[in-house]
Amino acid sequence: MSADPATVTLRQPLRWPSEGLSRIPVRIYSDAQVYRDEQDLLFRGPTWNYLGLAHEIPGEGDFLTSRIGDTPVVMMRAADGSVRALVNRCAHKGSLICYEPQGHSAHARLVCPYHNWIYDLDGKCLSVAFEKGIQGRGGMPEDFDRSQVTLRVLRVEVLHGLVFATFSDSVAPLRDYLGPEMLHHVERTLGGRTLKVLARYSHIMPNNWKLYIENSRDTYHPSLLHSFFATFKLNRLSADGGVQHDADSRHHLVFAKRHTDVGSAEYSSGTLRAMKTDYGLEDPSLIDQWIEFPDQITNSIQSLFPGFVLQQILNSIGTRQTHPIGVDKCELIWTLLGFEEDTPEQAEIRLKQSNLVGPHGFVSMEDGAIGGFVQRGVAGDPDIHALVEMGGRGVGTADNRATETSVRGFYKFYRELLHV
Repeated sequence: MSADPATVTLRQPLRWPSEGLSRIPVRIYSDAQVYRDEQDLLFRGPTWNYLGLAHEIPGEGDFLTSRIGDTPVVMMRAADGSVRALVNRCAHKGSLICYEPQGHSAHARLVCPYHNWIYDLDGKCLSVAFEKGIQGRGGMPEDFDRSQVTLRVLRVEVLHGLVFATFSDSVAPLRDYLGPEMLHHVERTLGGRTLKVLARYSHIMPNNWKLYIENSRDTYHPSLLHSFFATFKLNRLSADGGVQHDADSRHHLVFAKRHTDVGSAEYSSGTLRAMKTDYGLEDPSLIDQWIEFPDQITNSIQSLFPGFVLQQILNSIGTRQTHPIGVDKCELIWTLLGFEEDTPEQAEIRLKQSNLVGPHGFVSMEDGAIGGFVQRGVAGDPDIHALVEMGGRGVGTADNRATETSVRGFYKFYRELLHV
């Protein structure tokens, strides 16, 4: 019986094609050893990983559960107002401590539901149930030292309400890790306003986590794959736009200005497969918008290595988290945002435009399927390579979106971390 291609383990070390960043060995989407290496060297390595919104844990003891790669993490609000993040795993038997997505823990303590071991927010074990036994019998050994029992505490930084954490003691501070270009866009999108969560939903995607991250950085596909984008002129390659990177091309920003679209031969001829010239909207107000930012950008996708996305689709602002679930599945979590400062009319527009994104969104539902098409398409032949040469073979900022520079940029840093 042949092995399941979704769980193949490498018989030899992974070697990147000699062509470099313009080729991707497709075995990285299905190889079990590569997946394990990613957990150790990437997610638990020198990277900053998004956990959630500080806004959602306003009071002492409030918590939100998340993951960094496969590792469960809980973030909590401490008595001093700071945000803490700890590995959500009891030191006793490895049980989850906080098992609900969100909640409140009295007295800012973490209590394991299995055997009632109790920890503080510095990870210190405060109590072991029946540590001394019962009436002098049983209990922990005499040399048991509870002070040596701790939870793993992570470094945390908060940026305009976004909470990031890292396992690394050596990675640069978050703002340096992002660089001025990426930092500016986060500040531009979220700064100076009070966040309000409008909705959250998630779905399981039938593909390796990297295929979704590639998709979020693929500036070539939106007006080809997403018929809604092209048909209603929300995002076309013929509009002004471009791609920005940080200095190391770890992170990515693609942007477009909808109102500058002057058309092109490809769109006006109707020859593009994605173009549907005979479609209309029953309610055109769905795509009404106001120009929200002075730069007049109407669409932007910012992807921060490894798995965080900050979106602006017209006036729909939101975050996306990508969590791996084994080699051939991942969870994508969407959080749609409004702001306390929004007028009632602006709030209504944001709610309407929430129909554009998400698992069933008019301009997002295809993304939930296309990664699975790739996963299935490359199965059984792990030695082939994907070709990513659109826009050249290097990395860096581009003044157009007919390019795969950001996919190559992702794998530049990926290869450094995994030593391949």
